[in-house]
Amino acid sequence: MINKLKNLGPGLLFAGAAIGVSHLVQSTRAGADFGLGLLWALLLVNLFKYPFFQYGPRYATATGESLLDGYNKLGKGVLAIYYPLNLATMFTIQAAVTIVTAGLASTLFGNFGTFEIGNRTITSTEIWTVIITSICLLLLLAGKYKLLDKLMKIIIITLTISTIIAVIMALFNNSEGLSFTQILPNNTLEITFLIAFMGWMPAPLDVSVWQSLWAIEKKKDTKQYTTKSALFDFNIGYLSTILLGVGFLILGTLIMYNNGETFSNSASQFSNQLINMYKKSLGDWSYLIIGIAAFTAMFSTTLTTLDASPRAMTRTTQLLFNTSTKLNYTFWVILLAIGTISIFFFFVSEMGFLIKVATILSFITAPFYAIINYILISSTHTPKDWQPSKQLHILSWFGIAFLIGFSIWYLSTL
Repeated sequence: MINKLKNLGPGLLFAGAAIGVSHLVQSTRAGADFGLGLLWALLLVNLFKYPFFQYGPRYATATGESLLDGYNKLGKGVLAIYYPLNLATMFTIQAAVTIVTAGLASTLFGNFGTFEIGNRTITSTEIWTVIITSICLLLLLAGKYKLLDKLMKIIIITLTISTIIAVIMALFNNSEGLSFTQILPNNTLEITFLIAFMGWMPAPLDVSVWQSLWAIEKKKDTKQYTTKSALFDFNIGYLSTILLGVGFLILGTLIMYNNGETFSNSASQFSNQLINMYKKSLGDWSYLIIGIAAFTAMFSTTLTTLDASPRAMTRTTQLLFNTSTKLNYTFWVILLAIGTISIFFFFVSEMGFLIKVATILSFITAPFYAIINYILISSTHTPKDWQPSKQLHILSWFGIAFLIGFSIWYLSTL
């Protein structure tokens, strides 16, 4: 068991990437708007996405190569589709998660006020996004995967403990019973939220690619990181995302459901609303607990996404153009950091819109990743001993049907 715990790494990185906007923002809002009525959606989407995420570390440790290498074996066309998809979403996703992190930092650690530079007003949230992005960039360039691996173990433990304490105290202070009546949204606005909610719950499916890249890095550092230990590691991380997703849904229900509050699309205002609601309902003690839970959730996502997208772009570029290109990890991570800051300055007041675009795009592209991952893991490119069991095959079929069905349903409502 001690060796298994030592081998934890990519699974926790997955949890760090997943437990962010989908949990803090989307799950909290789902609880605030629907109570526990969308619990069915949270559990179903986690169930049906499970095999496709799991195929990332499964394939990587069984073959010694990433999913991107596997996509290349299926044909350059698959990589040619992945490349622009990832390039189109990486900046939006990074900006979306950084906006929330910066808003929380401004609320928790100090508001710098506003500054006038020419005709431009610089806000506290914009200053914090530069600070946070710079810190994450320096950590990744200096410490690379090893530091990321160590930091994430501390962050996920802190996040889990603080969230559990917050949920227990909220339940303890609740004098009314919880309703478990489930709701199926029936108008365009509610359906759009449902798709956005499921789009990043627990994470976009392209995170499976990140998982495979992290598994390769872990295997370089730890020879004992076998396929069996990788699956154990992943299951721990995946279970954490489900439990914390339910936790934030419960918090949103207990603190915000039917309170008449309208949420702001501004990052700093939303963060203030979130923290202040917890303080009003649970008392001043909750400021520290919720603050730690919220900030560690978002900082972990900001850090892991800033690492993962550049890894994916570097390997995809190498495979597509058959070269050890100068467009390496350092180039992509610096470009992503600069692009994030640039986008942030234009969308700081539209956090809700930016997150909605990113999450819906993630859900609509999910069937592509599900189908490709399933084809690859079931093909001769994967050792027969590590191909899916009959149960995983069946779950994969249902998962693909679920993702395609909900995408068609959403598009038909537009």
